[in-house]
Amino acid sequence: MDLVQTLAKQYMKPELPVVGIGDTVRVNVKIKEGSRERIQAFDGVVIARKHGGISETITVRRVSYNVGCEKVFPLHAPNIVNIEVIRRAKIRRAKLYYLRGLSGKAAKLKERL
Repeated sequence: MDLVQTLAKQYMKPELPVVGIGDTVRVNVKIKEGSRERIQAFDGVVIARKHGGISETITVRRVSYNVGCEKVFPLHAPNIVNIEVIRRAKIRRAKLYYLRGLSGKAAKLKERL
């Protein structure tokens, strides 16, 4: 069991920002197209955080052109360049799945100062 933990620890990223549920984040992802590589940003609200250790993931939701889009990002994946927190929200739930059914002003979260 210790062997698995030492292997996992070696591939974990040492510096990760404190990302909480309800935070609006910008996730910069490395995308490979043929022989070229570029960085693409994905902005949205963190609605879930799962697992722990090397397999920790966050689910980020954004709405563009009235269509909701959710992506699950593994925090320690090598193709995640960085995660920056744009704003923090005051919430009282561990998972914000109820935002899927809301739209417009009803889906706004109060900002935490």
